[in-house]
Amino acid sequence: MDTVYIETSIVSHATAWPSSDIQIAALQHQSRNWWSVERPKFELVTSQLVIDEASAGDPLAASERLKLLDGLPTVAINEDVRTLARAIVSASIMPQKAAADALHVAAAAVAGVQYILTLNCKHIANAHELPRVYRLLDEHGFGQLLICTPAEFLGGEDDDDK
Repeated sequence: MDTVYIETSIVSHATAWPSSDIQIAALQHQSRNWWSVERPKFELVTSQLVIDEASAGDPLAASERLKLLDGLPTVAINEDVRTLARAIVSASIMPQKAAADALHVAAAAVAGVQYILTLNCKHIANAHELPRVYRLLDEHGFGQLLICTPAEFLGGEDDDDK
């Protein structure tokens, strides 16, 4: 069974109060739908970094985020992960201010997971940078990783096409 690294934006959107902003509401719907439809098809992992990020902010909201993460195994954030994350930042694929995002990618890659699930399209699932991310990961021996959003797993909402 393939493994999916759950990044913080997924649990944040899946547990947030419904937004009146139609674009955010759509992302929330995708996250919740992925969790109910796709989650059973994969082994899920996360990292202590995600747990720390999910723990921040409003205590009630943090509690809801942590409920989704409860029981998920964590992948290591070790020196190999830090080295790969530094390489991502050094290659200007992600800015220094997004060093935590580089750690998410590196942790998933070093752990050998097949997918990162994220809604962070600014730094992680950025179509302009993904070719460079994949090239760098391949050069470091981690070519198995795919970075995806829930919509990419869900395809169309119509299951009759499957």
